[in-house]
Amino acid sequence: MIADPEGTVLALFAAFCRIGACIMVLPGFSSFRVPVQIRLFIAVAVSMALLPVMWDSIYPRVQGGGSNYLLLVGVEMLIGVTMGLIARYIVLAMQFAGTGISMAIGFNAAPGGGLLEAEPEGHITAFISFTVLFVLFLSDFHHMVIAALVRSYSFMPVGADFDPRMALMTLTDTLAGAFMLALRLASPFLVYGLIFNLSIGMVNKLSPQIPVYFISIPFILFGGLILLYFGSQSFFTLFVNGFEPLYLGLP
Repeated sequence: MIADPEGTVLALFAAFCRIGACIMVLPGFSSFRVPVQIRLFIAVAVSMALLPVMWDSIYPRVQGGGSNYLLLVGVEMLIGVTMGLIARYIVLAMQFAGTGISMAIGFNAAPGGGLLEAEPEGHITAFISFTVLFVLFLSDFHHMVIAALVRSYSFMPVGADFDPRMALMTLTDTLAGAFMLALRLASPFLVYGLIFNLSIGMVNKLSPQIPVYFISIPFILFGGLILLYFGSQSFFTLFVNGFEPLYLGLP
């Protein structure tokens, strides 16, 4: 029998606010292809599973409810959204890398429907973003996120004030690190496109009568796809190796 049913419900809802807000923006779970009911059930299930682990950190601070509890709910949601946005920014950086690769190798076909989001995106961008998310789930990144949520109660305890400066610095550092990771992964394709277009430009200067555009597009596209084919394993391996330090803020 539960000694304090009201306090238990308040503690569960406080845990749900942080965990549910994180899952709401977490890559994969926040996709429009995942029904809202499934996201809700996942958030409730994770909250109920983690509540006994975090009971001593949550329950003493939510007893009694009152007006302070409403402020606590808002702070918990802001913390959860911040932690979910860290992972989302890293995946968005890979979509940016996919767009840059498409432009570098001349794959400028009309964008189609996105696999993860409702917005249209290029075929290479869709391939990279879907594979990145698939590899992340294979490497149990959601376990990493849950472990980070549990650890967050030690340095951002329930009832403490939300620090917008720390949140903005964390998101800014994540964006900077994710951009550098995307630039490193896309750099072979960018260098290839630069060298190829420079060479074609020199050929055009030597022989202006040759329609270099129609001649160069098949070659640059074929070479870029060959480079993607042989470099895809290293591409996604390096991404997985760089995801954990970026998400956990490791040096």
